[in-house]
Amino acid sequence: MTGKLDSVKTKAKEVAVEDFNKAKALAEQAAKSRAYLYPIKGIFYFASHSTLWKPLISKLVPTMTLSVGVIAFMFIFAYLPQLSILVLFNGPVAVLTTVLLTLSESSTIITLLSRNFLIHDALVDTFDGVLVARNQTSVVSEGRELRSGNFNDPIAKLGKLIKSPFEKFTPKALIRYVMYLPLNFIPLVGTVLFVVLQGKTRGLSAHTRYFQLKKWSNSKREQWLQENTAPYTAFGTVATLLELIPVASIFFSFTNTVGAALWAADIENNNTSMTEMQTPKGGKDVKKSE
Repeated sequence: MTGKLDSVKTKAKEVAVEDFNKAKALAEQAAKSRAYLYPIKGIFYFASHSTLWKPLISKLVPTMTLSVGVIAFMFIFAYLPQLSILVLFNGPVAVLTTVLLTLSESSTIITLLSRNFLIHDALVDTFDGVLVARNQTSVVSEGRELRSGNFNDPIAKLGKLIKSPFEKFTPKALIRYVMYLPLNFIPLVGTVLFVVLQGKTRGLSAHTRYFQLKKWSNSKREQWLQENTAPYTAFGTVATLLELIPVASIFFSFTNTVGAALWAADIENNNTSMTEMQTPKGGKDVKKSE
């Protein structure tokens, strides 16, 4: 009996060490890629390029109204019931974790409604506009018409869409969100894990438009994302945290889109420190960074 227990303990230790090493490797890959900086770069780039504001301004009033309405509704009707449950598991910390949970839920609802009904095309224009501003017109031309002329305004160069871009909010994403909700019962650590898992989902969808413009097959895209899960999770986690900020979440949806486009442009230019990122087999679209 003692021998079996020792064997189980040894295997458990081996699994723990293996998982720790995997987590460490992913963390190192994420840090080396510097992908977590792109949401921040997106803020500064967006703020300093007023020509990119047009899509946001055109949708500002309806999206702000939606955001305020959803957040107010959630805190009035959902905060206290959830607090009464989480306080049993998290104690006094539940006041904070419930706020984060309610904001996360509000952000999900706002994203679901706005991306499907309000800002879908505006985000596409923003992504494509950044690529045009970064001299990636050959990439953008694969998905939409571009107007001729030497415009200083990249948005003005955008013509009719050839391909319907970006995946809208899918049922699978909503199911994952509901599955991860119980993590919030774990004090602090659970909330952090919840945000990171949401960040992974958010990050893996960051370049949907880019993959479409590059005409990557589903298998090539999945291979690329699998090989580079850490950088995309790092990007998505920072993007998720920004989009949790009340009312400003829509603004950060646009700046995160700008950040994703800047990242795509850097990949195209082979001008990125993502040394772990490699071209999927069977494709020559992206070179490994030097």
